[in-house]
Amino acid sequence: MSDQNDNSNDKRPELPPAVKGNRAALAVFFSLIVLFGVYLFFGQKENSREIPYSSFLSYLDLGEVKSVRIIDQRDIDGYLIGKNGAEMSFTTKIPYFDSELMARLQNKGVSVTGAVSGTSPFQILFELTPWIFGFILIWIMMRQMQGNNKAFSFGKSKAKLYNDSEKRVTFDDVAGQKEAKYELMEVIDYLKNPKKFVKMGAKIPKGVLLVGMPGTGKTLIAKATAGEANVPFFHMSGSDFVEMFVGVGASRVRDLFEQGRKHAPCIIFIDELDAVGRTRGSGLGGGHDEREQTLNQMLVEMDGFDTKDGVIVLAATNRPDVLDPALLRPGRFDRQVVVAMPDVQERKDILKIHMSKIPVAENVDVERLARATPGTSGADLANMVNEAALFAIRKSKDIVEMEDFEDARDKILMGVARKSLVIADEEKRSTAIHESGHALLHYFLPNSDPLHKVTIVPRGRALGLALSLPEKDTYSRTYGWLYDRIVISYGGYAAEKIVYGETTTGAAQDIKQATEIARKMVREWGMSDAIGPVSLGDEEEPIFLGREIAQHKDYSEETARKIDAAIQSLLSSALEKAMSILTREKDRLLALADRLMQIETLEDSDVRTLLGLQDGKFVEEGAVKC
Repeated sequence: MSDQNDNSNDKRPELPPAVKGNRAALAVFFSLIVLFGVYLFFGQKENSREIPYSSFLSYLDLGEVKSVRIIDQRDIDGYLIGKNGAEMSFTTKIPYFDSELMARLQNKGVSVTGAVSGTSPFQILFELTPWIFGFILIWIMMRQMQGNNKAFSFGKSKAKLYNDSEKRVTFDDVAGQKEAKYELMEVIDYLKNPKKFVKMGAKIPKGVLLVGMPGTGKTLIAKATAGEANVPFFHMSGSDFVEMFVGVGASRVRDLFEQGRKHAPCIIFIDELDAVGRTRGSGLGGGHDEREQTLNQMLVEMDGFDTKDGVIVLAATNRPDVLDPALLRPGRFDRQVVVAMPDVQERKDILKIHMSKIPVAENVDVERLARATPGTSGADLANMVNEAALFAIRKSKDIVEMEDFEDARDKILMGVARKSLVIADEEKRSTAIHESGHALLHYFLPNSDPLHKVTIVPRGRALGLALSLPEKDTYSRTYGWLYDRIVISYGGYAAEKIVYGETTTGAAQDIKQATEIARKMVREWGMSDAIGPVSLGDEEEPIFLGREIAQHKDYSEETARKIDAAIQSLLSSALEKAMSILTREKDRLLALADRLMQIETLEDSDVRTLLGLQDGKFVEEGAVKC
């Protein structure tokens, strides 16, 4: 047993190829330096003094030359005997053919030898060393740029391969998304047992497109699909295909699918497919030859392989509307799976998964947090849990409590509190009046969402904030809710007008929000009696590659005037209602503003206590149709 343990301890983890290659390059580099030093030490002669030929003849006549070596009858080196008997080496050059030189040397008894010039290995190495150093330096730099010993690998795929050696992700790690999982179970079943499908003559989709908002977990679901099927998983971003060199993207597509076939059965996942799969042809900036060539190659590759090869392509995008139709036809991305935003129960499950990784106090109400975070994605919830842990660390806690999660939620929903910002009392009072106007209207409008918190602590770019949260997940909005939303948006503007007789620039964003809602109500949602249920114009949509640059109006000037009049009527009615309620409730408005000046932040329960309201709302006033 002990011998086995000793042997196992002697085993060291194998180094990656890139590290091995770098070590070999450094070994060669230092070996050359050592050889160069050896040459300098042994290859060079002792330091010799070069003397004129005339001086050499003078020393010869005086008998001070001990020995000489004549090289190619051009050069002479040798030793002189000094006055104190010390020897000194010298060199000189014969400027002309001296026929009497040998006789004079013999007469003086000088030891004479001859030599033919040659090039020693050390001398060759010395002359080539600068070139060798230069080539090695360039080679090392290219290896560093290419990485992983892939010199000249521009056309190679940059896909990352996840296999059994990595920590597998399964559907147990993905909370919610039951419908998406159900759609992908067929892919998993096929990769595990393809004979069952072949026997029935059924064809599994070649490609599955995951569609959803950012942060909903598309990449995680793709990894979990590969983990459930226990097959290799190639992960590559759409932007990795396109480079400045023409043809590189197409080459990487070919290499990616070639690698997939070698590792079959496997899953190829292309994230952000819209980066390479946008509609070909016209658009902002015209066509993009390299991107289109890459897309064409991808279309060819997806046509060129069969599901019998055991390669399934998954892709993710949050902009399916800009994808080329050829990508979405049957035979390529046969199936689209919507990865939706999580509902209350799914948010609760997501929070539990992320909370399991940190120490959480018993007072943390996961159900309450899930209900207080409508419209948030899985990534938002993961960020909230992490922020809560950071808040606990700042307070030197050993466990994350409910107040830490609430602080993290407020930070994500409202922005970072800027407590160091110095605001004059007059401006702070104006902000309190403004936010009190927003907050107070929540208790007088029947269709508005409940107030969550009102604060005059600057957060983000706002000097104050009145935040409301819906009681439940809602996927469509009524006319009454939208109208009350406009009224609340005008609450700050109306409060400033009532108290000060003038308004500030703080209402700019509120006015913009109210106008945007009113415009969509009239033009897109058919909520105006004067215009009717007609969709008019799409010029407000963003411009993307592969879409028309200019969006034309599909209605007349007379209709445009009616639209403007309907929008103006709707906004005027909402502002009038806000002014009416806040004028009638001016005492409550000022009391709420005074309270905000004292403690800066009020919860819904604090406002209700101040207003003397336990549950529900004060007045049931209906919305006005325009």
